[in-house]
Amino acid sequence: MAQIFHHSTNTFSRITIYGAVFALAFAVWCFATLNGSGYVTREGQVRDQPIPFSHVHHVADDGIDCRYCHTTVETSNTANIPPTKTCMNCHSQIWNTAPMLEPVRESFRSGQSIAWTRVHDLPDYVYFNHSIHVNKGVGCETCHGRVDKMPLMYQAHSLQMEWCLECHRHPERNVRPRAEVFTMGYQPAEDQEAMGRRLVAEYKIQDARTLTSCNTCHR
Repeated sequence: MAQIFHHSTNTFSRITIYGAVFALAFAVWCFATLNGSGYVTREGQVRDQPIPFSHVHHVADDGIDCRYCHTTVETSNTANIPPTKTCMNCHSQIWNTAPMLEPVRESFRSGQSIAWTRVHDLPDYVYFNHSIHVNKGVGCETCHGRVDKMPLMYQAHSLQMEWCLECHRHPERNVRPRAEVFTMGYQPAEDQEAMGRRLVAEYKIQDARTLTSCNTCHR
């Protein structure tokens, strides 16, 4: 019986199969890389704001504590955006005629809130409680980065699920004494993981199995 296919067909088939596998693997790699990039997560991107608020100036230069503006961070699931009155506590006296701050004065006069652009915006299906993290010894900079070095605010980390889970699996790597939660640039006086394990027990932080359970963050 005559041969239907040429011998080269075997080689062509192998190349096609291997090529398809590599093409699929490359496509998966491209998708994973894109999904974790700043283009998707907006990590490292400065957002346009109605007023160019500088955390460097307020936190590093003036030494204002996080809780002066974000008053509910220790007691609520949200870290509130401060009302205009908080800004005017200072700016009714200093820089009170600066053109850049006219939107603040107008907001105070009219009672209309400033339309800030939210920087850290988790999906609606994610439950996040600031007070739990703060009271368990998770520092502000662990999630928000060194805001005292940000002339304009940006998202310091991806905030994707894998990033959160890494901390929930190993809380001892990030937990610090409660007195240092609001300290920027905190450096532990001893080995972080040794201290972290002690604080995990002292603060009664749940085990990794509970912290990584679906219903811990998705309710």
